[in-house]
Amino acid sequence: MAAPVTKAFPWVPLLTLTATSFVAVTSEFLPTGLLPDMAEGLGVSESRVGFLVTLFAATVVITTAPLTAVTRNVSRKALLVTVLLVFVAANALAAVAPTYEVLAGARILGGAAHGLFWAVIGPYTALLVDRSQLAKGVAVTNFGGTAAFVLGIPAGTALGHALDWRLAFLVIAGIVLALTAVVALTLPHVEHREQLATGEIPLPIKHDRSVPIVIVACLTVLLFMTGQNIYSTYIVPWLLDVPGFPETSISGLLLMQGIAGAVGLFIAGYFGDRYPRATLPVAMAGVLVSIVGLGLLGGVQPVVIGGLLLWTLAFGGIPALMHARVLSSASPRIRDQAAAFLTVAFNVGIGGGALIGGIVIDGWGVPALPWVHVALWVTALAFVLVTTFAPARAPREVAAVR
Repeated sequence: MAAPVTKAFPWVPLLTLTATSFVAVTSEFLPTGLLPDMAEGLGVSESRVGFLVTLFAATVVITTAPLTAVTRNVSRKALLVTVLLVFVAANALAAVAPTYEVLAGARILGGAAHGLFWAVIGPYTALLVDRSQLAKGVAVTNFGGTAAFVLGIPAGTALGHALDWRLAFLVIAGIVLALTAVVALTLPHVEHREQLATGEIPLPIKHDRSVPIVIVACLTVLLFMTGQNIYSTYIVPWLLDVPGFPETSISGLLLMQGIAGAVGLFIAGYFGDRYPRATLPVAMAGVLVSIVGLGLLGGVQPVVIGGLLLWTLAFGGIPALMHARVLSSASPRIRDQAAAFLTVAFNVGIGGGALIGGIVIDGWGVPALPWVHVALWVTALAFVLVTTFAPARAPREVAAVR
């Protein structure tokens, strides 16, 4: 029997999605770099501007699942174009916002678009590539988010500092508008709705045998993202306090981490398709080893540098691997909902981790951060190991009409 033909890897549409994820993440975190400028320009405290990041994440958590359900029958390409246009409007409104309240409204609008955006592009990627190329495809599209932390946010911050924070948001709006035209022209249409054979009706979603797999995956993401952000949110105070790095070295250390994370994403994309069951546990074990090392030997600066490199190298591809696992495990008819709830899990972990990290610092001090991270990470790794041998995809969930 002849081997099945694998279609060519769709680089152009995937790189288009990569560019959109780059501007989406840059837009999400741009206020963190421009916080003092925005506070001065609006006449409010820096903490109130910082709250805009929390407000954005909270909007993602609240709106993603309902918006995904409401738009489940809309063409994926048309929906993506619409979401990008909302991004344009949100950033343009932020650029001209006369008051803090108007700016908060712009961030809420952007947060609603952001959650739906991630619920769309993951399944879109899965429909563009062969199943055997899924990890690579997700890694390519997710690289935009990684590049945003390395290049997009620093560039936007530099622009805002040099000229005006409003101009930074206006530039983002213009770039997204140009990308919207590229998406409309180059991205192929995909059929995301499951086509039933004659005489078949779908079973209720609660009977879909891939639902438990998706639930466990979302719980796993919630655990490891909470642990990750308990520590990473406060990594600068930890680096200053425990190993005693000078402030002048922090930007270089963070840039080193960003580059290592990008390399880790490419490694995960390469090995994720070849060894789909082993790559994720190995990467998570790498994170665990590095965090334990940082907790035990945090006072030794060379060890800390090595630990930071291993940590971000191992973690860099884990979000993409979890996206690939969910997209390959969910049955076609719940794939969009699965991606939506995965997006919610990521954002709850980001916000919850930052909150818990602050509580840990107040109660036990900065040195306790890696150990709380370890506790949550061990639990998440246990979830992954238990589910590693679950079927990669649940059977087709339909019933014949008698």
